[in-house]
Amino acid sequence: MAGPQHQEISRPDDILEELGYTQQLKRTMSLGDVVVYGLIYMVPMAPLAVFGIIYNFSHGMPALVYIVAGVAMVFSAMSYKEMAKRFPVAGSVYSYVRLGINRFFGFVSGWAILLDYLLLPALLSVFAAAAMKSIVPSIPEFVWVILFVVLAAAINLRGITLTAGMNLVFLAIQCLVLAVFVIGAVVAVAQGRGTFTFDPIFQADEFSWQIVFGAIPIAALSYIGFDAISTLNEEAKGGGRTVSKATMIVLVVVTLLFVAQVYLAAIFVPSDTVFADGDPVNNAFYEIAGQVVGHWFQVVITLTSALVAIFANSIASQATSSRLVFSMARDRQLPAVFAEVGRNQVPRNAMFLIAGLSLVIGIAGTTEQELLTTLVTFGALTAYILLNVAVIVHFGIRGRSRNWFLHWVSPLLGTAVLGYALWNANPHAQLLGLGWLLIGIGIASYWALRKRRADTGAAAPARGGR
Repeated sequence: MAGPQHQEISRPDDILEELGYTQQLKRTMSLGDVVVYGLIYMVPMAPLAVFGIIYNFSHGMPALVYIVAGVAMVFSAMSYKEMAKRFPVAGSVYSYVRLGINRFFGFVSGWAILLDYLLLPALLSVFAAAAMKSIVPSIPEFVWVILFVVLAAAINLRGITLTAGMNLVFLAIQCLVLAVFVIGAVVAVAQGRGTFTFDPIFQADEFSWQIVFGAIPIAALSYIGFDAISTLNEEAKGGGRTVSKATMIVLVVVTLLFVAQVYLAAIFVPSDTVFADGDPVNNAFYEIAGQVVGHWFQVVITLTSALVAIFANSIASQATSSRLVFSMARDRQLPAVFAEVGRNQVPRNAMFLIAGLSLVIGIAGTTEQELLTTLVTFGALTAYILLNVAVIVHFGIRGRSRNWFLHWVSPLLGTAVLGYALWNANPHAQLLGLGWLLIGIGIASYWALRKRRADTGAAAPARGGR
């Protein structure tokens, strides 16, 4: 590997070769394709399902929550941006930490986010199945799980070009539905049924630092899709430069979308409202949309959120998960069989593994949505903390960087923010996540010990011959 003072070469394939890899995946994705992929993975309509919870939590200031969330994630996004340009490889946080620190911590970070990637496709299929069960109760949820997993895998196996095309269609549908809601909200205000007010952003009587800092765990839940963007480093035209630009663009766009959605919904909620547990809090946004635009739109936005947004995210999630497995297998950190690439230049065996696990976990976890969700978050938070540490080690300590903000202050702030979020995670997720992490540390230690013994054994004959 090149020294810390390495200057980025114009061709990303040259950097891959320098790092010891060969270009195996198909480099066809433009900046626009990567941005669309990131937007799909982060789900533009994500706030809809949790609006009621966030509204209650923030005492009527949900827009403030998403503003704080966006600002909080800027630090980790900048770390991704720096590492994507320096190491344009497909493994994302796993590769960044491995190359930025060492193989041991690289494996631990990959193992941590593997918890996210192995569970997220299954979790998404469970969400979609639950939505379809409410519409067609005669069909069991496991049937929908099988259907969604198989369809997502079939689309991904056709190649990244088809995946990018499908993503564009799904994103267009979500944006169209959101545009109808925005127009409907503006018309409703013009008719006197609502008022543009600063209350969803700030209320002096309700504001407290506890609300601001308590929003940080929500930030982690809402913005865990950054890693998915950087897994496309070997399939993006321009490599790391394209991925780094896309990361920042997606952060700005989703923050604006999230803030706009919750603000417009909040101005139609009467003051001092507290949504009751159960359906009232879970369906709060959909009910408001129906009141603002019409009952027909409530059905449309519910189905769009449940099916189009979730299924699109499922496709992107499977693609991202398979590329992480591919990258770890290529480095012999997982069985080499998962490093094989199919005829469409996709990691075929890794895709089969993710699809199979999604089927098993999805069918078994139809009643464990909350636990799956919190475990996904735990894996992402842990890996992102290690990413920020890798920036400090590679650029700050080894490279003796004088870019104090990008290579010192920003990653330190990112580590502090995510550490706080991890500290406030669900206790059950903390326990199970810590167990998963300890297993990963044990495996990493085994590999490190085995490598040390092999190196010692290889050096012994040389010493003996002298």
